[in-house]
Amino acid sequence: MAPLGGAPRLVLLFSGKRKSGKDFVTGELQSRLGADLCAILRLSGPLKEQYAQDHGLDFQKLLDASDYKEAYRSDMIRWGEEKRRADPGFFCRKIVEGVSQPIWLVSDTRRRSDVQWFQEAFGAVTQTVRVVASEQSRRQRGWVFTPGVDDAESECGLDDFGNFDWVVENHGDQQRLEEQVENLLEFVRSRL
Repeated sequence: MAPLGGAPRLVLLFSGKRKSGKDFVTGELQSRLGADLCAILRLSGPLKEQYAQDHGLDFQKLLDASDYKEAYRSDMIRWGEEKRRADPGFFCRKIVEGVSQPIWLVSDTRRRSDVQWFQEAFGAVTQTVRVVASEQSRRQRGWVFTPGVDDAESECGLDDFGNFDWVVENHGDQQRLEEQVENLLEFVRSRL
């Protein structure tokens, strides 16, 4: 399967539970590497955009961590699953179109089919990163268990994935998190 964007030097696929800190970690990496070298790609972006168009909703409000997004989350998950069943690579192909930076951080990898698509499309330059945080830490960040969301494939699809290339622990220990981010940065820089 030929890539649709530029040929990346490294593709890091980030996964983790809601409020584990995936966006925080990818944001830290991008800010330290620079947006000219490092792109953050969000699988949920094209999903939310298409869902908003199909349902007459405000796309920008679906992008933020708002009550508006939460009101539609369950139906958006169901709708996205239907799209993926019909075409597992649909959202993956959309996010890589036209990306020119050599480092790609996919901030919201949620399913085995996502990982498989990137591994097939980009091979050995693809690495998996799991961001983990205790339930207590996630609660402190505003997480509340939501049936139909936190027990759905969109949250649990990679729980038993196995050996991630990287595991970042984000339980609230800033020094430990900084060490792990630095280790990842060192690895990324070695690929440039």
